[in-house]
Amino acid sequence: MDVDKSEGNRDDISSNVVKIPERMLLREQARLDEVERRKEAKESHSVADENSEFFTKAFNRDRAAIEDLISICSGADRGSATQTLDAATAKTQQLQKFLNDSMMFLAQYELRQAQAALQKLQTSLAEKRDEALPKKKFAFRSRTKATEQVDDTVPATLAGETVIDGQTPAASDIGKVEETVQCGFSNMDDVVLTKTAGEINKNDVLLSQLTNCKVRLFGSPSTLHIKNVSGCEILCGPVSGSVFVDHCSNTTLVLPCQQLRTHNTTSTQVYLHVTSRAIIEDCHGVSFAPFTWSYPTLDEDYVVSGLDLARNNWSHVDDFNWLAATQSPNWALIPVEDRKTTWET
Repeated sequence: MDVDKSEGNRDDISSNVVKIPERMLLREQARLDEVERRKEAKESHSVADENSEFFTKAFNRDRAAIEDLISICSGADRGSATQTLDAATAKTQQLQKFLNDSMMFLAQYELRQAQAALQKLQTSLAEKRDEALPKKKFAFRSRTKATEQVDDTVPATLAGETVIDGQTPAASDIGKVEETVQCGFSNMDDVVLTKTAGEINKNDVLLSQLTNCKVRLFGSPSTLHIKNVSGCEILCGPVSGSVFVDHCSNTTLVLPCQQLRTHNTTSTQVYLHVTSRAIIEDCHGVSFAPFTWSYPTLDEDYVVSGLDLARNNWSHVDDFNWLAATQSPNWALIPVEDRKTTWET
């Protein structure tokens, strides 16, 4: 009996000796798998499980790299500057996506700091592009000879007036000696204005000094600037970057974009698809609803823009003039029953 017990004990001991290393190996393998998973997540900027310290370090590192690219454009030839600025633009878009993906764990203060830094970076990039790659100029002038040759960049003139996109500018503009070519419309009242996808073609678009106009922008702009407009209805295809609105009143805006920044705007409705967040500052009476415009090539334009159809933060609005935890009085959601769903195209 004693011998049998001893042998039984030895069998139990031997069994335990085998089981303990196996458990340790499994635990060690699990630890190594977790280390590899975290390494891959950091390398791909998949930061869903990372903390704000990692975000801050990565964001500042990438921002510094973009600033270096912008700085080396000074004095470079046009070809080199174009290549460098295109690389900086691509990195800026990646940084914007990194910020969008990190919003779930960032505090409001950290988010606003990062958004302000990114906006400053985008402004520096735009200024450097204007400096290093100046756009061609044109002069308003009358056609004095039937055989006069006009450069392709100069809009056609008729009887001393310049016609731009089918419209005649205000009389005060006719006397201007020189003006930078823009993709967009300026200084017009009570007209319907349209740009095709071919005309926009990933360009920056400017709408300024418009009153009581209906604007339809098909295609995918790179950025959209809306300045000093009143009583207008502006519908735009997917904007791959940011939309900047300044001094807008009694207007309806219908657009998808990566980011919306709105300043000095009153009594304006925004039908929005935004993949990051909407930002307002010095605004009141601004209301929001989801994007509802549709046209035949909209899906194709979304592909060109790179916007994520599944991500829409139209109701998430940051008011930089309202830091309290309560709802800002400067903006609201448009009631469902009051939302417009069809638009003239």
